[in-house]
Formats: sequence, C-alpha cells, structure tokens
Amino acid sequence: MKKLIVCLMAIVSAFLICGSAFAYDLPSVNLGFTSFLDGGPPSGPGLYLSQYFQYWGSETFTNPDGDDAFPPAVDEELNAWISMTQFIYQSDKELFLGGKGGLNIMIPFVNLDMSYNTSGPFPEDNSGGTGDILIGPYIQWDPIMGSKGPVFMHRFEFQINVPTGKYSDDKELNPGSNFVSFNPYWAFTAFIMPGWSFSSRLHYLYCFSNDEPNRAYGDVKDTQAGQAFHANFATEYEIIPNMLRLGINGYYLNQFTDMKVDGINMAGSREKVFAIGPGGVFHFSKDDHLFLNVYFESEAENRPEGTRVNTRYVHHF
Repeated sequence: MKKLIVCLMAIVSAFLICGSAFAYDLPSVNLGFTSFLDGGPPSGPGLYLSQYFQYWGSETFTNPDGDDAFPPAVDEELNAWISMTQFIYQSDKELFLGGKGGLNIMIPFVNLDMSYNTSGPFPEDNSGGTGDILIGPYIQWDPIMGSKGPVFMHRFEFQINVPTGKYSDDKELNPGSNFVSFNPYWAFTAFIMPGWSFSSRLHYLYCFSNDEPNRAYGDVKDTQAGQAFHANFATEYEIIPNMLRLGINGYYLNQFTDMKVDGINMAGSREKVFAIGPGGVFHFSKDDHLFLNVYFESEAENRPEGTRVNTRYVHHF
C-alpha cells in the first residue's frame, strides 16, 4: 500500500509539473504528410484532389529532458487517426518573378483516443471531430531544366491555420487548437541525377493567443504557444521508370521560444522531435499518384513519442 501511495503521488506530481507539456501547446502541423517530389504539383497546372490518412501511435510521453514523464505504472497510450482532404488549384499564368499562383485548402478530421492503466489527473482526449482548416495561397515556379531533364523546382506558400476545429477547455487533447497560427513554408525538389531526387519542406510557425486555455493551466487569461521550425525531408530513387520510387523520409520539429502564460515565458515548455523511416510513391498514371510513408520518432521532448504511418492519394483533374 505504501508503494502504491508513493507511486500515485509521483504520478500526480509529474502531471502538475509537466501538465502543460501534455496540453499540445503547438497546433497540429505538417509532420510527415508530404515527402517525395514535394517541390511542385506532380502533373502541372490544374485542379488537384488529395486524400490523406495518417495514424500516429505513442506509448511514451516525454518531459523537457526527453525522459519518460510518467512512471511505468501509468502505461499511457495515445492513438490518433487523421483523415485530411486537400484541394489544390495551380494556375498557368505568371504572377510574380516568373512564378505562377495557386491556392491550397486542407480540411482535416481527427479522432483521438488516450488511455491509461492507472486512474489519475491525466490529460484527456476530446474524441473525434473536425480539425483546423488550413488555407494557403502560394507561388509555384516551373522546373529549371537541364540537358537530362529537370534540375530544380520550388514554391513558397503563405499558410494560415484557422481555428475551426473541435475544442473544449475541459480537455487537454483536442482536434482543434482554438487559436490562429501562421505557418508559411518553402518547398523544393533537387534532382541529383536522373531517377534520384531530394525534397524538403521548411516551415516557420507563429501562434497567436488562445483566450480559452485548457484546464491544465488553471485560472489564467490566455496562453500563447512558442515559435517553432519544422521540416519534412525525403530522398528516393526511381526503381521502375515512371511507375515506382522508393526511398527514405523524415521530419524534424524544434520549438525555439517558450510558450507564454498570461504574457510570461514558461521555462521548460519547448517541444522537439525527430523522425525517419522508409517510404515510396507509386505512379498509376501522370494524373494519379499514391504515397506511403512510415516514420519512427526519437529525441522527443515535451510531447508524445511514437510511430506514424501516412498514405496520400493525389488525383489531377
């Protein structure tokens, strides 16, 4: 009985000290949704429909030092299923410095399932619901061509995350964030040699205030998640010409400023994670493409650490 009491006290203490780290202070961002050949739409100008399905499973919540935040008896487990529908329109008319305008709209649906082996004051999920809609006008440049094909292609997108998602201040884990965030990025693909390319998408994240913080923060007026850098990266080789590419994909997230509670910086609140794994893309035709990515996370701080599986089907009308 004494050991049980000590264990429960340790659990409660861990939550009180690190509770904000489990509150998903950063909004949901693009971690592993995009990967190969990311520097441009795969089939040129026109209208695209993409459908994403992603699973993220974690059995470890980490503290600011990257160690387990809960004692083993808690046996925490988080399962997240994300379905996201994306509409892209790519114009064929020059807009700025030779670049062509476009618009990206993404509508997510998120289902969260958080469970524990021990009862206690732990973060709770808000089950399923719509996530925050992403809207991004962008500028896409045509590929730079060489003697053996494309050499480089890239774009800038000025993405805004709109707080349309399901949210409750009585839950720590929500499909929506309840605040606006600005998440512009630069994406590029460099063709190293025929059949082999490297792609990356580099994001900057700025979050505005949440005027309804969740219960983990107690009686406070507002919170503001810190600024962050995150990136996807992938390299692949063409195994079957015009049909199959296989390679390695990954992502990295680093929150580089503290979150603020009522305008005061909160030390030990920064999030970080790195992930890498195998992936591939199958081209059914020039207008239909299927991406599959697996990511194994490591080096996490102040967030769950686990495994992601992502599928993405792209159709060009």
